[in-house]
Amino acid sequence: MTFGSHCGRGILWFSLAAWISTTALWGQTQDPSAKTDTQTTPATNATDKTPTSSLPPQNTDKKSENKQEVSMQDTGATFKVRVNLVQVRVVVRDSSDKTVENLKREDFLVYDQGKLQTVSSFGVETASSRRAKAEAAAKTQENADEKGGDAKLSLPERFVAVVYDDTHLTMQDAVYVRSSAGKFLDTISPSDRVGIYTTSGEVKQEFTSDLAVLKKTLMGISPRSLLPSGATECPYVDYYMADLIENKSDSQAFNVVVADTIQCAFNGDNSKVQQAQAIAHSAIFRELNAGDTENSFTYRHLEDILRRLAGMPGERVMLLVSPGFQQAEQYLDQMGIIERANRANVVINTLDARGLYTPDMGDISRNSNGSALTAGYDSSYRLAAQMQAANVLRDFASGTGGTYFGNSNDITGGMKLLASAPETSYVLSFSPQNQKMDGRYHTIKVTLAGKQKYSVQARRGYYAPKKVNDPQELAKAEIQEAVFSQEEMEDLPLDLQTQYFKTETAVKLSVVSHVGVKSIHFRKADGRNVDNLTLATVIFDENGNYVTGGEKILEMKLLDTTYEKMSRTGLTVKSSFDVKPGRYLVRQVVRDSEGAQMAARNGAVEIP
Repeated sequence: MTFGSHCGRGILWFSLAAWISTTALWGQTQDPSAKTDTQTTPATNATDKTPTSSLPPQNTDKKSENKQEVSMQDTGATFKVRVNLVQVRVVVRDSSDKTVENLKREDFLVYDQGKLQTVSSFGVETASSRRAKAEAAAKTQENADEKGGDAKLSLPERFVAVVYDDTHLTMQDAVYVRSSAGKFLDTISPSDRVGIYTTSGEVKQEFTSDLAVLKKTLMGISPRSLLPSGATECPYVDYYMADLIENKSDSQAFNVVVADTIQCAFNGDNSKVQQAQAIAHSAIFRELNAGDTENSFTYRHLEDILRRLAGMPGERVMLLVSPGFQQAEQYLDQMGIIERANRANVVINTLDARGLYTPDMGDISRNSNGSALTAGYDSSYRLAAQMQAANVLRDFASGTGGTYFGNSNDITGGMKLLASAPETSYVLSFSPQNQKMDGRYHTIKVTLAGKQKYSVQARRGYYAPKKVNDPQELAKAEIQEAVFSQEEMEDLPLDLQTQYFKTETAVKLSVVSHVGVKSIHFRKADGRNVDNLTLATVIFDENGNYVTGGEKILEMKLLDTTYEKMSRTGLTVKSSFDVKPGRYLVRQVVRDSEGAQMAARNGAVEIP
């Protein structure tokens, strides 16, 4: 028999077809003074012959069914609504972009819709605290040594989707960012998982810590504009000018395009104005439609990447590497990306792939079909287009609490700043006062008391929960949100141990949970102590991909004598899963129905 352990990610909601074999709660003969009026009756399943819980003996007499103290089943019990706790991760940097240490709770001011909130919990995360967290999770494996188990077993804690905007990149930019990204990858933490994606959808590498695979994927990054260049067309019209003319009715811009058309199509014959106007209208419409199509394609792929990233169990960051791009009437698409990221607690950091650049006043890719009369206008439009291209990058970053990095040739340093876990971050939590369950967006602002010289990076808002008719659905949503996080919750005392058992044909992974009962808020009814515990257990592989999972609902109607003993000894429940050899992340969340208290723990297991 062999033992082992590991930790986990996303969740599928279904009732675990597991069984329970009831044994003596305290590992000994039950105290005869406990008047439970029950017998011990084991229940088994054809696929699992091991006990799955340590619970009070159960009564099988149908006439006394209402006196059963503990049962494991899906229930229709009433769930209370948990007080919505909003968590805000904050990074504070000085003028040199170094993280600021040693800040206290009283240094932070948090505003929700402009109203100052009380910070109910405060934590500091550093590189050492992350290591300690990983070591604690590794020790859940039963055969882990006293020094924290296998040092090579690293849990995925942070998922970074590096997205290259290859639909807008130039070849020069692509070569530069490929080289810089290769150097950046050498600096990632063992607990980081990096995925590489492109807005064209042509390159995709799912989350991994394999540097060789990531660097090989980088070599495939190159410009992939979806539409042919119009650099040699007469007249040349870019997307910025087409938007000015068609959507903003800029007559001056239109006159410039017509003048350019007269020069390139009719050798300056001003008698051809009407023909030139028709050609100009056609070129403007064609360029606007092409730009809109390309942007729409870009946004759809960003949505797909966000959807993938949102399903990862831990801190989630998107790093968009792009030269920026113009927007016409697609601000709703941009806001949709920001909204989706905020709902999924994804931070979007953006990096201007152009680096330190001087505005190009004479773009050689543009056909010189204008005249001396329009040359100044052409240059001013090109300059405005280049300057405004980065606005979309700034908007993505500011809208999600991220950081924009631009106007610098230190692309490697920029990627490290935007994609690596900060040396020090602060986690603030608050419960909004008089919050309505209307699903609306709430703005958040975090400032520092008396320390305005520092910059503060934090999420810009959150969505209030929606009121649902079924309390169980709300409880399920709360558990699901907790499962996708890796933050540990301590409303209830929870310890877990992982074990694995190898047979000739399969591997059985068991998660043994011990819950402290004394802290649970039971409700008194008919002389019993009533509450229900939901235990959600999810298994992920070492790259954060969902493997398996399940949910158990423990219904408790404890007599006072049983409650007193369980308050001293706690409650042990065992869940088993069929897996293959490998490294796994285990994430368990426990929620009670009466007090809406929650606990969450991480574990790790390596099965050779």
